[in-house]
Amino acid sequence: MTELAPTPSQTVGPFYGYALPFPGGGELAPVGHPDAITVRGTVYDGAGAPIPDALLEFWQAGPDGSLTGAPGSLRRDPVTGAVLGRTGVDFTGFARVATDADGGYVLRTLPPVPPASRPDAAPHLAVCVFARGLLHHLYTRVYLPEHAEANAADPLLAQLPPARRATLVAQPERPGVYRFDIRLQAAEGGPHEETVFLEFR
Repeated sequence: MTELAPTPSQTVGPFYGYALPFPGGGELAPVGHPDAITVRGTVYDGAGAPIPDALLEFWQAGPDGSLTGAPGSLRRDPVTGAVLGRTGVDFTGFARVATDADGGYVLRTLPPVPPASRPDAAPHLAVCVFARGLLHHLYTRVYLPEHAEANAADPLLAQLPPARRATLVAQPERPGVYRFDIRLQAAEGGPHEETVFLEFR
């Protein structure tokens, strides 16, 4: 009898650390850009414990509202084939960040603007969350508090009650630095709401 190798669905994951993260994955803003902001936070599970092996992807429109992005994330060493990371010059519109041993992540980017195709939307970062225990990735958004007027008129935020809406708005820590924690589930009896996640059809 021939023994078959297990398929990914039969093995223990996640395997993100082997292929998906790349050097400088969280550095979206060009090096030295004066308008760069930092978004940082922790990804928590339903028990309120940090998740040390989650992976976050961030997507946002360019400063002109375009969604075309730019190359520069996957340059390779011509000798070893290793991924060298971004050029540090262009804004690509895409970031991929793995959480650290304490469940934390850091993203350095430019202030978000509404996509040109959706001028009614408030400026935001789109987020895709991969983590242990998830059968499918999750989508959410990060809004900034200084866009209060635009946030109030945003079609998505306007549908949510205040406590749920607050899970999508980053908290300012100091000038240019924001905190955005992601909670995959509300801990039973805990003080925090589950982050609002979106369903695309």
